[in-house]
Amino acid sequence: MKIDDRMAKRARLASLVGTSLESYDFYIYAYFAAFFVGPLFFDPLGGFGGTLAAFLSIALAFVIRPVGAIIFGHIGDRIGRRMTLIVTVTLMGIATSLIGVLPTYDQAGWVGAALLVLLRLIQGISLGGEWGGAVLVATEHESPAKRAFAAAMPQLGSPIGSILSATAFIWLTLSLTTEEIVAWAWRIPFWTAIPLLLVSLWLRSTVEETPVFREILEKDRRPRIPLLTLFKEQPVAIFIAVAVALLGIGSYSLMNTYTINYGVVQLGFEYYQLLIATTIGGLLQLITIPLFGAWAVRIGSAAVVAWGALGTLLVAFPIYYYLQFANFGVLVAMMLIGGILPTMSWAALGGVFSEIFDERYRYSALGIAYSIAAVVSGFVPALTLAIGEATNNVWWHPGVVLAAMSLITLLASVQAGRMKVAEAVA
Repeated sequence: MKIDDRMAKRARLASLVGTSLESYDFYIYAYFAAFFVGPLFFDPLGGFGGTLAAFLSIALAFVIRPVGAIIFGHIGDRIGRRMTLIVTVTLMGIATSLIGVLPTYDQAGWVGAALLVLLRLIQGISLGGEWGGAVLVATEHESPAKRAFAAAMPQLGSPIGSILSATAFIWLTLSLTTEEIVAWAWRIPFWTAIPLLLVSLWLRSTVEETPVFREILEKDRRPRIPLLTLFKEQPVAIFIAVAVALLGIGSYSLMNTYTINYGVVQLGFEYYQLLIATTIGGLLQLITIPLFGAWAVRIGSAAVVAWGALGTLLVAFPIYYYLQFANFGVLVAMMLIGGILPTMSWAALGGVFSEIFDERYRYSALGIAYSIAAVVSGFVPALTLAIGEATNNVWWHPGVVLAAMSLITLLASVQAGRMKVAEAVA
């Protein structure tokens, strides 16, 4: 298979920008949900009920993701990676911008909440097809030796999206009063999705179809129903992949949504302080993700995921213990530790997936495995909130969730590494 280095670089950039937009759109809503969704759209449910409804609205987009994975996975394996990604990013950009024009409960009763749920469903369907396609466009333009590094590039989209969205809300909270934000300014970050969408569409339109998929077409190797072929040929690999992905996805839900709310409501930090801490962590990830991707080339993607999971398991409880007594400096340190170690598992995730699944149905495989993990992760804020309520917010309750995700991912990544070795021997 001939590799075009210029096209490979362009594919990595297009994948990165696209996942950045998807992550920006997601985190804009996640930050928004932490404090504003409840009062603006679910006010009659009260404080706890409104917060729980807001967190469940985050989970909703995760729950519907497997539907998007099935739809776009089929299209991606049958028609091609490139066009599928253009459709997914368009759906996300339009749905996000429309959230910014929704009427609140005071303006239209439950109409705004119903429309919000609908747009969250559309966002979730889009997300179901985005990540797997972005990883494939980046990796299938590369030689096998470089794919672990290329697979880490779309993962940069998450910290970039987190930085941009946190910066937007930091600006809002420092420039405007809470009353102004609630009245109208909360809409502004959602409208910025439109120019970002246009940039992403332009970049993705310049990328050719991947050499891997072109070769599948030429040899007429496409399965008629890729998802069914996947479940028939590699059912165990799906289960392993879901578990491998759990920490990388779930830690973001825990740290960037629940911990922000917990830090303000229970620990007494200012909202902007939590946003600054997560933004600093995101900036550091811009350096560490490529480094972890390069490390995956040397020792294998599964090994990098395992080391990240082990490190997170060891620090899960200390992080939340020290947060009880933290000043702002300690807060930043704890958020960095709680972010960088799971980032190892996140950075190498696409490499693991690309290695263990057959290329004939790889789009469907990446989409469905990632989406199932995302469904579980989407309930992390609500689950942690419920545990906190049941334990009177004892300091260790978020650590239980983080440690459990770490252990599951650790065991699964070890097994994924053995699967790769077995395939190489065969």
